[in-house]
Amino acid sequence: MNYAEIKEYDIANGPGVRLTLFVSGCTHHCPECFNPETWDFNYGKPFTEDVEETLLEKLGEGCYQGLTLLGGEPMEIANQDALLPFLEKVRERWPKKDIWCFTGYLMDRDLLGRMAPVHPATRRMLELIDVLVDGEFRIEEKDITLLYKGSRNQRTINVPASLEKGEIVLWEPHGVTVRT
Repeated sequence: MNYAEIKEYDIANGPGVRLTLFVSGCTHHCPECFNPETWDFNYGKPFTEDVEETLLEKLGEGCYQGLTLLGGEPMEIANQDALLPFLEKVRERWPKKDIWCFTGYLMDRDLLGRMAPVHPATRRMLELIDVLVDGEFRIEEKDITLLYKGSRNQRTINVPASLEKGEIVLWEPHGVTVRT
């Protein structure tokens, strides 16, 4: 897997201060995507063990609330195979840090309904993720007033509660109203 960028001290892609990994590779090709260069799976730099270790060390800094995965598309099968071992290390080393993931796939229809039955890493990745922002970016539904997402069709999902309940449970921050 390649990655396009590592953004330190990110405050736009989840609550608190985040360490954000932009992976390369995406088959959605959403019109007016903010990051079209990341569609190419070969774009950027290799996601090596040294890069993983650097991220794990950085994530230990007290200022970070957690890790965010963006892209490209973190939930592409090819990217899952590289990200799953990394997320397991994050959970092992930093169990109190939260993990957010942005995906164009829908959690219920695509990830659990279509991908997880044939690729077990999909389900395992979801078990490690706290919040999933799902759904392709749609320019006709663009709304800059939304919290942590770009278009009204996207959902901010509480993944552990959704997996436990067997249906989508939306994430809601304390004291902040989230529009869905």
